[in-house]
Amino acid sequence: MIVIKTRTLVAAYSDLPIRSGYSVNMDDKEIALFKVTNGKVYGIENRSPHPKGGVLTEGLVSGEYVFCPVYDWKISLSDGKVQAPDEGQVKTYEVEVEADKVYIII
Repeated sequence: MIVIKTRTLVAAYSDLPIRSGYSVNMDDKEIALFKVTNGKVYGIENRSPHPKGGVLTEGLVSGEYVFCPVYDWKISLSDGKVQAPDEGQVKTYEVEVEADKVYIII
C-alpha cells in the first residue's frame, strides 16, 4: 500500500511568535502551531481533549508543553499526550520548516 502525504504551506516561520500559539485552518481542521524557544515548531489540534475543549492557542507555553487555558491541563507538544494526573490526548501534525516557510504534512 502506497501512502501519499500532502505538504501544505501554512505560515511564514518569521510570523510565528515564540512561546505563543498561532492558529491555522486546513480543510475542516484548526491546527495550533507553537514555536518554542529552541526554534522548533510543533503542530497540534487546537482543542483541549476535555469536554469544554479549551482553545490551546490561548494557553501558556513552557518548554515543549502547552497548558490548557480552561483546566490548566499540561499537554505535550511533541506527542499530544495530557500529562498525569489528567488523561487524554490531542492529535499532532508533522511540521516541516524550510527557509521561512512552515508546512503541515498530512
